[in-house]
Amino acid sequence: MNDGSNWPMDKLTALRLGRRLVAEVPASRPERRAFVDIAARQSEPDVRAREERWIRSDVERSFRLEHWEYDCKRIDGFDYDIGAVRVGFADATDESELITVLSAWGVPPDLFVYPWDSDDPK
Repeated sequence: MNDGSNWPMDKLTALRLGRRLVAEVPASRPERRAFVDIAARQSEPDVRAREERWIRSDVERSFRLEHWEYDCKRIDGFDYDIGAVRVGFADATDESELITVLSAWGVPPDLFVYPWDSDDPK
């Protein structure tokens, strides 16, 4: 993924800026909903940039991926985490490894949206 060709450019830029992305994926049962989220790992230069009130882009950023399932009845409420199950998690040291993990999980990059455009409760 080093050339970014597998990601929509706005989503690749968001990842490089350290923004979280979310994809809704099939759940194990009809009464459940499942999401995979990608969160960028924060480094010391990110902390310094935040203290200086700016956001730095990093093409060598690493990521944490988590796959969660939630009870449909609780997903919109305060207690969305009751009955939630972490299905899986992985760390990706760079963009190339990120696409490898997503491929193994069967989640294409074009499924990812910004958190505010999803029903992900986190």
